[in-house]
Order: sequence, then C-alpha cells, then structure tokens
Amino acid sequence: MLEHLTGRVWLYPHDPDPDAIRPSVAVIADDRGSVLVDAGNSPEHARAIRTAIAAAGLPAPKWLVYTHHHWDHTWGACAWPDLTVVAHSAATDILTTEAQRPWSHRYLHDQVEANPKLGPSFRARALAVPDWTDFRIVLPDQTFDDQLTLPTGVVLRHVGGKHAPDSLIAVSDGVALLGDAFYPPPYHLRTADDGIDYAMVKQLLSERHAYYVDAHSPPRRLSEALAESG
Repeated sequence: MLEHLTGRVWLYPHDPDPDAIRPSVAVIADDRGSVLVDAGNSPEHARAIRTAIAAAGLPAPKWLVYTHHHWDHTWGACAWPDLTVVAHSAATDILTTEAQRPWSHRYLHDQVEANPKLGPSFRARALAVPDWTDFRIVLPDQTFDDQLTLPTGVVLRHVGGKHAPDSLIAVSDGVALLGDAFYPPPYHLRTADDGIDYAMVKQLLSERHAYYVDAHSPPRRLSEALAESG
C-alpha cells in the first residue's frame, strides 16, 4: 500500500527484512504524468507498486528514474511498459554489461560458488525473480551528467559516492529521495575501512529539506536526520 508522505510525494515502503533487499519506491504524483523513483527489485515488486498506484487513484507514471544501477532499484523496470527511463549517464555502460549476463537461477548459483561474498545479494535475486521468462534489464532512455529538471519540476542531481558512481538524488516538494547514495560499497566490494559517507550526509543535511528518504529505511524529518547524524 502506498503511504502519503507530503505534497505530491507517496512511498511504497521498503521491506524491513534486510535479507529481502526490497527498497522503497517513491511516486511523485502529477497530472502531467507521475514520476516513479526506482523501479522495484523485480517484476513482481513492480506489479505490486503499479496496483497500489491505481488503488490510490494517482496518475499513471510517465517517467521512471533510476537512483543508481543496482539490481534492487532497476530489475522491476521490465514490468513498467512505455515509461521514459531516466538515469545518470554513467549508468548506461554498467547496465549494458549487466544486460549481457545470462541471468538464471543456475547462473546465480554458479556465481556464488565462485565468489561466496555474492551470496546475500544473489540469494535475494533468486527469491525476487522466480521466473526469468520475460525478464530483461532496461537501459535508460534519457541521461544527464550533473542536473536535470523533469517537466513536473522534479529535480535530479548527480551525487556519486562509493556505493555507486551513478548515484543521483531526486528532490520534490521538500523531500530528498536519496536511494542508497551515502551507503558504503556493496558487500562483496566492501573493505574494513568502508562505511557511511558522512561527508555526503552532512552536505545533504545542509540543504535543509523537510524529509530525507533513503531506500532501505523509514523516512526521516530533517530534525530526526540531524539528530541521528550527531
């Protein structure tokens, strides 16, 4: 079920079970066409979000924004037909390479056998996509380098970071939708020295948005985010 946050911004909440790796997805409602921020972690996830949008009576999405290329933010895109997919320019080559992999349960199993650090991510992928028949990775239709304002007024801004080089944030109605931008690198690439990017957190909080939403936590008001950051 969608939850109304503020203004035009609605959220399909994340799954609190960390093993599910099922992030929140935002909908910025607009009569010119809503903006979907992230695609869901699978076609099944995407279909549940689409049903929730219809049940809430919100305008159908017209744009789909990838906050970054990671599977749990992009693998639902094949279940969103006829949307304009927007991403940072660095995402295209990465997703092109990902699209060439022979995704299947056998492939996931073999990859984990070769590199056990992939286990948490690849087991979650196997659970998220039980049937690969119609699965495909969708490349962006529109990219940008620094900043882009969509026709609905939603502002997209590249922030990069260690989690993913193509990370962007989406800002609308006093809400900063952060994806995983300030997170450490993915588990299989992480070292003992990697952690939260506090410099990025400090910069984002200095912008004084009313709400901050990362993809795997509940939304935080500015006061809550400031208190947590110390």
